Amino acid sequence: MSYFKNQNSSNYYTDIIKGTILGLILTIILIFIFTIILTYTKLSESLIPLINSIIMIIGITSGAVFISRKVDKKGWLSGGLIGVLYFFVIFILGILFIEDFTIDKYSLIKGLMAIVTGCIGGMIGINIK
Repeated sequence: MSYFKNQNSSNYYTDIIKGTILGLILTIILIFIFTIILTYTKLSESLIPLINSIIMIIGITSGAVFISRKVDKKGWLSGGLIGVLYFFVIFILGILFIEDFTIDKYSLIKGLMAIVTGCIGGMIGINIK
């Protein structure tokens, strides 16, 4: 981790965890808001997969921007780590709470989307310092 010379490595890992938690909390809040909107309006339930993907992108991007503003370079790598951890947490929650959870091409695409979104969010965050 030589590219994080002015970063204390334990602080860096703590910030990665904080960024992931920030993204997950934002995701929970947005899903809660979307659930209320879906309950009290006539929105079609066919929008759920699209809105879930958008919410995931917002959550990962916010966590990636948070961490990449704290590092000096390679924000894409820090953001990518946020994407990996975020997806890992969501994946584990899916295994634990969804009875018929399966690993298919859609979950692999979501994982790739999480990593790419994190990398892009990291690039954005490093450039808005």
